[in-house]
Amino acid sequence: MSEHQDRFEMEKALIDSVEGKGAVDKAKVFVRLSGPGWLQSAITLGGGSLASGLFLGVIGGYQMLWVQWLAMFFGVTMLCAISYVTLSTESSPFTNIRRHINPVLAWGWLAASLLANVVWVLPQYALAYGAITNNLFAATFAESKGETSTQVMITLLLMVIVIPVTLSYGGKGKGIKIYEMILKVMVALIVLSFMGVAIALSGSLEWGQIFSGFIPNFSLISEPSAQYRSFLDAIPTEVARVFWETEILTLQRNIMIAAAATAVGINMTFLLPFSLLAKKWNRKFRNLAIFDLATGMVIPFVIATSCIVIAAASQFHGKPFTGLLDTSTGAIVVNAENSKYGDYDSMLSKRNLTQGLESVAVVDSEKQIAAMLIQRGTGDLAGALKSLFKGSDVVSNYVFGFGVLAMAISTISILMLISGFCVCEALGKEHGGLAHRLGTLIPVTGVLWPLLWTNESKAFLAVPTSVFGFVLIPIAYLTFLLMMNSKKVLGDHLPTGGKRLVWNTLMGLAFIIMAPAAAWKAWTTNLTFGELVIPFGKYALITFIVLVIAGFFFKEKENHAQS
Repeated sequence: MSEHQDRFEMEKALIDSVEGKGAVDKAKVFVRLSGPGWLQSAITLGGGSLASGLFLGVIGGYQMLWVQWLAMFFGVTMLCAISYVTLSTESSPFTNIRRHINPVLAWGWLAASLLANVVWVLPQYALAYGAITNNLFAATFAESKGETSTQVMITLLLMVIVIPVTLSYGGKGKGIKIYEMILKVMVALIVLSFMGVAIALSGSLEWGQIFSGFIPNFSLISEPSAQYRSFLDAIPTEVARVFWETEILTLQRNIMIAAAATAVGINMTFLLPFSLLAKKWNRKFRNLAIFDLATGMVIPFVIATSCIVIAAASQFHGKPFTGLLDTSTGAIVVNAENSKYGDYDSMLSKRNLTQGLESVAVVDSEKQIAAMLIQRGTGDLAGALKSLFKGSDVVSNYVFGFGVLAMAISTISILMLISGFCVCEALGKEHGGLAHRLGTLIPVTGVLWPLLWTNESKAFLAVPTSVFGFVLIPIAYLTFLLMMNSKKVLGDHLPTGGKRLVWNTLMGLAFIIMAPAAAWKAWTTNLTFGELVIPFGKYALITFIVLVIAGFFFKEKENHAQS
């Protein structure tokens, strides 16, 4: 008997030993056996969650603390459904979707996951590079951090660390266990780092507002955050006031959608079933899989992202970008030398080109709003923390910087792992073998981030990927909802009675909420080439819908031919 099979039999025996026992006894065993949920945590706690958390805090303040946990609730509902289907059938959901639901949905799921891995690995390398050169070893790289040689050296060093760790997953039982342990440690360090930042800020935080911020406030979809109200009311021209209200609302809606998309991305849905199958888990492990997702994914995500939003909100919400506006003379003077002056000027230019505002002077409250809406990055938060703690590097550079680095490295590794799963499913090869190992190397394209992840090119990579991936999220909800109600797929394991009602209610609600958001995002997303604006999102959405409809006919034709 192989080591992998021995480990499975041991895990199965432990599951059997607590069957019929109390919650405490089960929890002790479940904690010991958990693993795939922590892999989910490692990918969701990446650069996307960090960036969206920061901007949630900037734009909405504490009022937007509810967005990420609510998105995670619906996302984990889908993941629980995926685990139920996978462990009940003990087979590939990609194959089941292709054969029983729609081949276009199956291949679209795989293609979107692989594309997401290849594209989103680029900013992860950029994020890790920034944490090393700006935070952890700022003095060492003070003069050379902008040089190509430094970028290449650090990127190659990161690859030397990440590739062997990721390939260890292919070592079957022992390798998987080692890999899961490494990822658990990484996730724990991420959570502790951002908790450390929040604890350091605790003396200056408004806890009443923080606790109320976890209560969903859907008025932010149609109303600007309360922090902007006094500035908006101070604008004497109605057309100008409407312009800024629209700008704020657009940013609020976009960041809520972005946060929802990063909570559970399309490639995460591909990771879960195959990480379960790699451990040889079966229907006996269904309860463990749900526990694993709750403890390994949901809890770390909610804690870490909440700490990020809290930190950003406390330092940036309702405050102009540092150094952009000078009020020392009593009047507001804009500093054209500031690094974010270009972003500020773009907003004012857009305002001045609005019909009815061409000859209307910009008042001070408009300047303040424009300066408040500027995106902040990890460097800005680190700088704010350093200033807050009187120049100390402990929180701003080392605690915060280490958390960011752990985020980036763990996400890079998981993106590589998912790519291996994608290649195996596409080629019909065994997971963990040569095809899987070669597939994990596809995201080494991340080494090209200095060339590809720039202002000029990243939009043309990020926009199509984000549209494609986000559109597929509600479709994934619908797909697995159909599978949860398919006798052909689940056979005797089809949920019945109250259990079926709960599944259908939660997944149906998730679909109803996410589908309009995804459709709106796609319909309003454009690609710009100079003065040429291409409604890429509309074309992509319409094309995919047509292909899905065609896929149903193809499946019926194929099934008829086989019968």
